[in-house]
Amino acid sequence: MAESGENMRSGGTTEEMKKVRGKTARKRDQDEDEEEREQIFDFNNKPAETQEDDDPSDSEDSVYSGLEDSGSDSDDEEEEKDSDDDEDHNDVPVQRKEKKDEDGGVTEAAAEENKGDEYEHDSSDEEDIRNTVGNIPMEWYKDFPHIGYDLDGKKIYRPIRNKDELDEFLDKMENPDYWRTVNDKQTGSDIILSDEQVELVNRLQRGQFGDVNFNEYQPSVEFFSSNVMMHPVTNRPADKRSFIPSLIEKEKVSKLVHAIKMGWIKPRRVEDDSRGRYYDLWASEDSSILAKHRMHLPAPKIPLPGHQESYNPPPEYLFTEEERALWEQQDPSDRKLPFVPMKFSSLRQVPAFPRFIHERFERCLDLYLCPRQRKMRVNVNPEDLIPKLPKPKDLQPFPTTQSLVYRGHSGLVRSISVSPSGQWLASGSDDGSVRFWEVCSSRCMRTVQVGGAVKNVAWNPNPSVCLLAVALDSVVLILSPSLADRQVVLSSERLLLGQQEAEPAEEVGPITWIEAEGEERNQGIHLKIQHPKAVHQVAWHAKGDYLASVMPDHSSHLQVFIHQVSRRRSQNPFRKNKGLVQCVSFHPVRPYFFVATQRSVRIYNLVKQEMTKKLQANSKWISSMAVHPGGDHVICGSYDCRLSWFDLDLSTKPYKMLRHHKKAVRGVAYHRVYPLFASASDDGSVIVCHGTVYNDLLQNPLIVPVKVLRGHVITNDLGVLDLTFHPTQPWVFSSGADATIRLFT
Repeated sequence: MAESGENMRSGGTTEEMKKVRGKTARKRDQDEDEEEREQIFDFNNKPAETQEDDDPSDSEDSVYSGLEDSGSDSDDEEEEKDSDDDEDHNDVPVQRKEKKDEDGGVTEAAAEENKGDEYEHDSSDEEDIRNTVGNIPMEWYKDFPHIGYDLDGKKIYRPIRNKDELDEFLDKMENPDYWRTVNDKQTGSDIILSDEQVELVNRLQRGQFGDVNFNEYQPSVEFFSSNVMMHPVTNRPADKRSFIPSLIEKEKVSKLVHAIKMGWIKPRRVEDDSRGRYYDLWASEDSSILAKHRMHLPAPKIPLPGHQESYNPPPEYLFTEEERALWEQQDPSDRKLPFVPMKFSSLRQVPAFPRFIHERFERCLDLYLCPRQRKMRVNVNPEDLIPKLPKPKDLQPFPTTQSLVYRGHSGLVRSISVSPSGQWLASGSDDGSVRFWEVCSSRCMRTVQVGGAVKNVAWNPNPSVCLLAVALDSVVLILSPSLADRQVVLSSERLLLGQQEAEPAEEVGPITWIEAEGEERNQGIHLKIQHPKAVHQVAWHAKGDYLASVMPDHSSHLQVFIHQVSRRRSQNPFRKNKGLVQCVSFHPVRPYFFVATQRSVRIYNLVKQEMTKKLQANSKWISSMAVHPGGDHVICGSYDCRLSWFDLDLSTKPYKMLRHHKKAVRGVAYHRVYPLFASASDDGSVIVCHGTVYNDLLQNPLIVPVKVLRGHVITNDLGVLDLTFHPTQPWVFSSGADATIRLFT
């Protein structure tokens, strides 16, 4: 019983001990919770001085978030430190109390402690990992409403963009920060760059370093001396194994050689780059399959060099000064030799040909670009290829011999003109005189001193009047030489008087009409037409009332004027001239006006006041022009030794191009009655050609050169300056730089 009672007491004591221990543990847990709450309460309820501090790390949010984030330790470490929590929690407020200064504020040490670790909230220095998808193309998310996942694994939804193009444009115009706003593809939001970031981008675009303070030209540090030292850094003798071949390398090489022999390893083939870049087109021509082809065309061979290509050619192959000057004046395509033969005493003194590579390249280019074609050879008699032209004897009459020479001028005779009756010849010279000659006797009937070099003279083509137009300097003179019967002289004076009583001479634009008086009137000068610039040519209309004058000038549109003598009126038919006008001419029948510039001939309709046709002369500089009496054909002479025949019904290009002259062509003329035309040149010759124009439009004109007339002496590189045909006879007059006029009959 006693034992049982003791057991009961001991059992009760054990149960009481357990109850007491449970209560003690619960009380301790409650105390710990209270201490933790007090600790949090102390942190959250700081003095006012601490809250007023400017440091953002001391704010309530930062401390709270720091406590939360600081719990990044593992659970095992928390269990191990459970026993020390009481001491830590009790120590914190004590330490904070100790760090307070006397005024109740918080010291700098406490503020730095409250600030916490700067890397506590950021796990990466380089990138923002709020979007955890990683470094992937963001195009993968273009079909999804979200653009990634945050740290908690939740979806980051794409921001709603309801801006259209108009809103975007207005934002671009009105928002001052539009140019520095960029779109973040990771978060889908717009970020406005700061000034520092914009400056960083500009520096990187300019190829500079991102850091402003970095000096890219700082002096380099020489870690080793550039001077060669006398003694080596180490004088340790070489190992013995460095003189013995490596057995391991020998074994590797033997294995590679065996693999190459067995064909397991195939060595690389070294390709010749030069063979792929440069090759000869016809190197293997004879042995190739193409050479055996029936339609194969071999490359043309270069002709073998002749004596003129020798470094020591015979004297007859060397150029004289005249031949060399002629060679330099010729076009490169017209030269017989592409080089000038030169003589050297030895082969060592021969210089390198400067255009050797260029000429070889041009030959290869011609061979490469020129398509070669096999043409079947036809047995044709060479004489059949020559056109059947009539003999010159069958084309007579035409001028053949020099009959008369008109002497009296002391300067260049630049222009001549024959009266419509064919009895009188007028000539203008640089000696300042106009002379009237009798054609049959070569006698000078009258001389008029005009006081200047005469550029051009033109006889009125109307046979009922007797008038001559003279161009000198900037004046056109109208002369009445009184070399006809009384009725013609009276009609001429009546035309000059015109409507003088009703309409006196007046100034129309830049042209002034002046009535001649005194001595000039006694010499036969009735009218003076004053122009703004020098007149080079005058041309009459077929009816004899209208007169055209030409003033070549690039800087002005006043190059051509048309004057009406009866009314004393002048007009400028063109607002602006396309090119430098050289000469003009009226159509003999229709109201057409021909204007020749340097490269082309324009034909204008005076009634419709529009251009009807433009003829391309294919020459560098047109010098003269003549219209066929029928009006459907035009010839043009040029300073590049060419004579172009145009068929107006055929084409705007020349029907025939004649290159018979050696120097510049100065004048061309048609005969009014006979099928003849002629050209005068600086080479001192006049070439007469037969030109038959058929009424059948399907038959081309027949052009046959029949005679070369010579007689003028070349003076100062000038030969024949002008020519004209007799109106009724097959005669031609020519005037030259030798101050003579010659008649060929």
